[in-house]
Amino acid sequence: MTLKYEIKFLDYWHVGSGLSAGAKLDALVLKDSDNLPFVGGKTIKGLVREMAELLNDETFVDACFGQEGVDMGSVYFSNATLSKTVSEQIISHTLQDNLYDEVASTTIDAEGMAIDGSLREIEVTVPVTLRGEIDDVSKEHTEKMTQALKMIKRMGLNRNRGLGRCEITVEVAS
Repeated sequence: MTLKYEIKFLDYWHVGSGLSAGAKLDALVLKDSDNLPFVGGKTIKGLVREMAELLNDETFVDACFGQEGVDMGSVYFSNATLSKTVSEQIISHTLQDNLYDEVASTTIDAEGMAIDGSLREIEVTVPVTLRGEIDDVSKEHTEKMTQALKMIKRMGLNRNRGLGRCEITVEVAS
């Protein structure tokens, strides 16, 4: 079976590319070749696995996600991307730069002063809705996979500091 899911971001979010913009930004978001944000399938798989492990069903986790260092599991996670219609509109009107902003933060010491050299600036993505699929989910694991997906409430960098709040909805496609 295929599960189609939708991630609706409620705040700024940052899923990192591992790159920086030199002295300007410490961390850039993950973008495709059209400069559009997405969340990689491996990231989604890791987050869903983390939630699935909380369900305490080792058989489900091992079957779908694989045993650590042994196999990769039976399911395939696509990247989560903007819908084709939205992507085409953004690209045709050259609006990609409007999808991103910058957020600065610094470390404060016990006296309430900024610590020298602690200023960090990261690129963030504005709230958008992304769509993805999970393929080859067995009928017996559909309900638990859906439950694990819906348990994800935050995604990306600085989840504990207010970034990446999201809601996930799921639809069984076939």
